[in-house]
Amino acid sequence: MEKIYQLFSNGGVVMWPLLGLSIFSLAMILERSLFWSQLTSRQDKILKKVLVLYEKDPEMADMMLKKNQHLPMARIFLSALSLKRPTPEKFRLALESAAQAEMPLLKRFSNAFETITSVSPLLGLLGTVLGLITSLASLRIGDIESSQATGVTGGISEALTSTATGLVIAIVTLFFASTFRGLYLQQIALIQEFSGQLELLHLEKYEITGEITDAITQ
Repeated sequence: MEKIYQLFSNGGVVMWPLLGLSIFSLAMILERSLFWSQLTSRQDKILKKVLVLYEKDPEMADMMLKKNQHLPMARIFLSALSLKRPTPEKFRLALESAAQAEMPLLKRFSNAFETITSVSPLLGLLGTVLGLITSLASLRIGDIESSQATGVTGGISEALTSTATGLVIAIVTLFFASTFRGLYLQQIALIQEFSGQLELLHLEKYEITGEITDAITQ
């Protein structure tokens, strides 16, 4: 604990905002990790079952979707299936608009991750510059070869603590942000895939219904 306190004090005043950024980044990483772990572990299996049920028993498919409304894809499907007598065009537009409405949830904290990744190294560099100014200001020209120069050298090494801290925060945040970005892109591809499959099934049902109606009228 004492070493941590010493390391924190060596970094200077900028260690406080860096501490705040690290806590904020950790909280967002934990939230996004929990979100994506739950989403990737359940959603694919449920949606595949829904597509099979929709082809055989649309009412059962609707019930399964309502039980899993916490999943983005379930909400997207429900927005289209809740339409009364939807044409293929209306069905497609409902899927697209619902998918767009889910984007902010899937991209949550992306801007905050980018901000922390950019700001943390700059704050660390600022702390180093302030430390260097303080160390060099205490050095007199006549003391360059004296023992005071040793203290200045030590002060310079301590001033680099803030830069190292800022870089660590930025690197860790960037790693997780890139991971979440990859999961987001993967989710977009799945939304397009499953939405397309549901749209095809609906189109088939719509065409069959139209053929039956034409046969009755004739």
